[in-house]
Amino acid sequence: MSESVYLVTEPAIPGQDDRDPEAQWVPPSWDEIVRAHSARVYRLAYRLTGNQHDAEDLTQEVFVRVFRSLATYTPGTFEGWLHRITTNLFLDGARRRQRIRFEGLGDDVEQRIPGTEQSPAQAWDDTHLDGDIQAALQALPPDYRAAVVLCDIEGFSYEEIAATMGVKLGTVRSRIHRGRAQLRAALAHRDRDRRVRER
Repeated sequence: MSESVYLVTEPAIPGQDDRDPEAQWVPPSWDEIVRAHSARVYRLAYRLTGNQHDAEDLTQEVFVRVFRSLATYTPGTFEGWLHRITTNLFLDGARRRQRIRFEGLGDDVEQRIPGTEQSPAQAWDDTHLDGDIQAALQALPPDYRAAVVLCDIEGFSYEEIAATMGVKLGTVRSRIHRGRAQLRAALAHRDRDRRVRER
């Protein structure tokens, strides 16, 4: 007879307890999930999309998907499941936008576009991730951006990123390597500026 060893940790979501494998898992309410995970999902969505409105839309889509799929969720790492949903919805949206052709705004564009003043949320976000870095992240292809954000900002391991994005480990390594190389090239001017100031 083999002996099982259980590691006691905090439940990933309210109502989930890994200590007794025989116990029936009771899904938490949607409200509990949103309260516990909305900040993390929004932060990832903002880093992937690069702007507040798209991040809010993506966060809302994630929780709609969670609401629809919670009954079929198999207990495991809930945060990983949320990150996988967020990343997949972002990549699907990026692919969909590549197929859409946009028309010009017209001659009266100045009257229709709002002012350039930042909202308080944008000002806070800009102080926490440099504008050059955010612009460089936005310039990356969506697959590279997702891999780099999950690794370097969210702190995921390569294995977790592979599971989240549904790709092989080698693909993750390649995307992160290429994404970081493109970021270095895009941010090379900062290194030159620093060296000039040091002289």
